[in-house]
Amino acid sequence: MDPLRAQQLAAELEVDMMADMYNRMTQACHRKCVPPHYKEAELSKGESVCLDRCVAKYLEVHERMGKKLTELSLQDEELLKRMQQGT
Repeated sequence: MDPLRAQQLAAELEVDMMADMYNRMTQACHRKCVPPHYKEAELSKGESVCLDRCVAKYLEVHERMGKKLTELSLQDEELLKRMQQGT
C-alpha cells in the first residue's frame, strides 16, 4: 500500500472514531442528564450543568486514553527496534 493511501485510510479511520465517540458521548450524557419525558422546550439549569460536566468528563477520559495509547504505541515501536537490532 502506498503511503498516501495509508495516510488517507488513517484519516478516515480517525474521523469515524471521532464520530463514534461523539455519538456515544451524546447518548450517554443525554441518558444521564435529561429525563425521558420532556416538560419544557428548553433545558433546565440543572440539566445544562449536568450535560456540561458529563461532556467535560467524557472528553477528559478520551484525551487521557489517547495519550496512554500513544505512549504504549511508542513503547512497542521502541521494543521492536531493539529486537530488530539484536537479531
